[in-house]
Amino acid sequence: MKPSRRKFLKFLGGVAAVPITARSAQAENYPTKPVRIIVGFPAGGVSDLGARLMAQWLSDRLGQPFIVENMPGASTQVAADAVARAAADGYTLLMVSSTNTINESLYDRPNYSFVRNIAPVASIVRFPLVLEVIPAVPVKTVPDLIAYAEAKPGMVTLASFGTGTGSHLAGEQFKMMARINMLHVPYRGSGPMLNDLLGGQIEAAFDNLPSSIQYIKAGKLRALAVTTERRLEMLPDVPTLAEFLPGYEASSWIGIGAPKDTPKDVIEKLSNEIDSGLRDPKIKGRFADLSAVVFTGSPADFGKVIAADIEKWRKVMRAAGVKIN
Repeated sequence: MKPSRRKFLKFLGGVAAVPITARSAQAENYPTKPVRIIVGFPAGGVSDLGARLMAQWLSDRLGQPFIVENMPGASTQVAADAVARAAADGYTLLMVSSTNTINESLYDRPNYSFVRNIAPVASIVRFPLVLEVIPAVPVKTVPDLIAYAEAKPGMVTLASFGTGTGSHLAGEQFKMMARINMLHVPYRGSGPMLNDLLGGQIEAAFDNLPSSIQYIKAGKLRALAVTTERRLEMLPDVPTLAEFLPGYEASSWIGIGAPKDTPKDVIEKLSNEIDSGLRDPKIKGRFADLSAVVFTGSPADFGKVIAADIEKWRKVMRAAGVKIN
């Protein structure tokens, strides 16, 4: 009996070793074909620009094309659904943003959950939002805008790059704290919103600073405040919203995710390569030009960022009554 038991256990050990060896070989050789990075916003926004920077880095490092595909719709849900349903082999990735964490509470989706269906791979950058107006609007400060909105309740337009996005909730938080009523105008991404803002079709917006800073510096848009706790080095004369509304803070971030059951060693390989890219002076410089701050960490660290953001925005949505069924 004992020899037979030993043989049986040895057999089981050999069987167990096969998938581990196969998985290790998979990660070692990965990738062997092109990899798609799905972006839930149109071209031109910071998520798109960040995806293209990292795609080029990964293509050069790993020897296979990393191809960016823009798949906007339903506040990034179309892209997230597509990745969640993709094969969990590392060849379909998601450009994750803080919008995805907002969607956890925004949508009633019993068959889908960002946390359950998407695995965190790597954080990339954080960036502030900016409250901005077109020069034709007769305001130069946050108190001016509040007074302007109070005089025209529900008539002054405040745009965002999508219902339920960080831009939208930053605006809802601003309206609640300032006790004003402005007309929310949602777009399908920062790029389309900026086009209409610069064209004068809308009056004010909360945008990602990286997308708007060139227009602010050129005088085509007027920055009233940034959403971070402290003033920014690149816009030292622009106050924070917290200077007028104590306790106000909102910022956005982007990163990479993958289908939930993607092999851990593939995720670790991608995470390590992305972190290497974020330490590269050229990549850091490109992101700095976009007014974005690099932040690295393990997949587990990124998971903690995601969990904290879900809880924060859930509270804002409950207070503002924001919900999409």
